[in-house]
Amino acid sequence: MRSPSVGRTISLILIIGFIAWTAVRTIGARPPAIPRMPFPKPAVDEPLASAKGKETVVLAGGCFWGVQAVFEHLNGVKSAASGYSGGRIKSPSYEMVSSGFTGHAESVSVTFDPSQITFGQILMVFFSVVHDPTQLNRQGPDTGSQYRSAIFYSNNEQKRIAGAYVAQLDAAQVYSQKIVTQIVPFEAFYRAEEYHQEYLAQKRLFASAKRFRGDCLLGFYFARGRSVMGWPPDPGRGDLVPPADSPRNNSSKPV
Repeated sequence: MRSPSVGRTISLILIIGFIAWTAVRTIGARPPAIPRMPFPKPAVDEPLASAKGKETVVLAGGCFWGVQAVFEHLNGVKSAASGYSGGRIKSPSYEMVSSGFTGHAESVSVTFDPSQITFGQILMVFFSVVHDPTQLNRQGPDTGSQYRSAIFYSNNEQKRIAGAYVAQLDAAQVYSQKIVTQIVPFEAFYRAEEYHQEYLAQKRLFASAKRFRGDCLLGFYFARGRSVMGWPPDPGRGDLVPPADSPRNNSSKPV
């Protein structure tokens, strides 16, 4: 029969382990960096296409719920699906990716019409609205390589534009710290479980955003700004300024 002291010892170890893990998660946590406004449009970009078409890029910027919520409300975007990219195994589950051992990042596959919005304009929203590109392997309270910032480019033109834009933003010191976004070739995208698709809309968080946390709240907030207030404006105008009640304007107004 196991001694009661053994059980207490095991319980104590588990409690200490949980406290230590919580402490580790908070190390390096900081509020999202606030970019200088107005946010510059890309100096290097492709022109709008003369005919309708489809182009796809996979983007990772923390919790995919918030990333998807922004892009599915952006004019010119045909679809935005949550999933996993950049890992070592095929068809991972959410639980596997959340462990951090598969190498995948929570990602969103964005399909857009290049006759309505350019790739550079997609990146402008990605860097200014979707997430804080200066946080390494985390966004807000979410930590781990699965929450890293990454652009999985589909062709050399996307690689060229993305690289030039990161260099432009860093040179202009739009953020107080260097951008740590990975720019890597696309290999595979695995669509996430259906309950992750359009998660914020499904949970009716438009009416209860304050209950949400971290980067997902940030992403949701800007999705609301786009659908309710007609924001953001056409990125090509170069005046992508957050609404007055956005977190990046440090407002205390209720949602």
